[in-house]
Amino acid sequence: MSTGSNIPQVRKLVTAIPGPKSQALMQRRSDAVSAALGMTIPVMVEKAGGGVIVDIDGNSIIDMGSGIAVVSVGNSADRVVKNVINQVQAFTHTCFMVAPYMGYIEVCEALNRLTPGTGKKKSALFNSGAEALENAVKIARRFTKREAVVVFEHGYHGRTNLTMAMTAKNMPYKDGFGPFTPEIYRMPMAYPFRWPGGAENCANEALDVVLHKIEKEIGVNRLAAIVIEPIQGEGGFIVPPKGFIAGLSKFCTDNGALFIADEVQTGFARTGVMFACEDEGVVPDLITTAKGIAGGLPLAAVTGRADVMDSVHAGGLGGTFGGSPIACAAALGAIATIEEEKLCDRALHLGKIMRESLLGMQKTYAIIGDVRGRGAMQAIELVLPGGIEPNSAALASIVKYCQVNGVLILSAGTYGNVIRLLPPLVMPENLLLDALEILNQGIAQAI
Repeated sequence: MSTGSNIPQVRKLVTAIPGPKSQALMQRRSDAVSAALGMTIPVMVEKAGGGVIVDIDGNSIIDMGSGIAVVSVGNSADRVVKNVINQVQAFTHTCFMVAPYMGYIEVCEALNRLTPGTGKKKSALFNSGAEALENAVKIARRFTKREAVVVFEHGYHGRTNLTMAMTAKNMPYKDGFGPFTPEIYRMPMAYPFRWPGGAENCANEALDVVLHKIEKEIGVNRLAAIVIEPIQGEGGFIVPPKGFIAGLSKFCTDNGALFIADEVQTGFARTGVMFACEDEGVVPDLITTAKGIAGGLPLAAVTGRADVMDSVHAGGLGGTFGGSPIACAAALGAIATIEEEKLCDRALHLGKIMRESLLGMQKTYAIIGDVRGRGAMQAIELVLPGGIEPNSAALASIVKYCQVNGVLILSAGTYGNVIRLLPPLVMPENLLLDALEILNQGIAQAI
């Protein structure tokens, strides 16, 4: 598997992490950047490619986060870089709504082709996942002429006012930022590991509870849309049992509402198919994408049924930078990489390696309560041994151990007790195995 990078694909530590140069520059960060922005690892990046990040001290760190599933095709992937250079030399901006260009149209054509469903589809491009979700809700409300939007516990949809209302977790995403947009209704999530009736009963019981609450507490005639991540991201890589997503989609179809799949984190080969809702053959009315769409450049989209997308009046959707020609060029390079390098298959292969390793760790360490995920989107939930009480202290210890040993991993979960693994899909196997061994050591020392 070619990484498309000339950076050696090895973990290499030449200083402690953080090194002296990174430590010196952290003061400049503190002086210049708002303290409201968090930081996972205190190093200053100099370059990145394939499956590694190289800091200014020369440390080569294994990247198990892909910039939160953004650089799935690898950092500075060849096709992305080539397309971006050519586009920058041609022109950098006109605003598509002022003077259109082919890149925007070609990305929409690709999305219409790649997203689930064979019916006529159309797309609109934006800047971020949150912006895509905002616009999906706008479209749904306009099309259905209804106002109520259903979301789920543990869900994450963004940090704008509307998407904060849709996002479940208060701290750090919502605390002190209200009041929020009304007519957002939160439902129980089908969370097998924590379902009161047991994992084996989760699918049917959860669906029954949700549909009953919609019918009795909201009113089906008021429901504009159900919005859900096919696999929840920030919420802890929660994979709903088979039948839950499909049941929600059918309910929408039967009752004149729209089913919106938030595939911002799961999209573009991450789960082993181009989009996660394909796993059950679900065809959303609208699908939102971002993150992995453009190989590291800011781009997002709403794609859906043509009649739905065309229901909004002219000028009702848009934005100055949405569908930037540079980001569109990058997206075309990223999509070509995914298809030509068969990265859906690669995601399944990497996922199999990770899952087998994590399941082995679960047998050894009682603090691993659950192993879950799909494709190259895998996670472990940490608990106090013998139960399901969250073990956030162990998570902090493991993340720190991995960092100082040259492996960047991300945390997640409503209870701050989930380690999520999102390696670039071009990561060499030896690098992945090395990262998993460091993770194993990190768990062992956290016992």
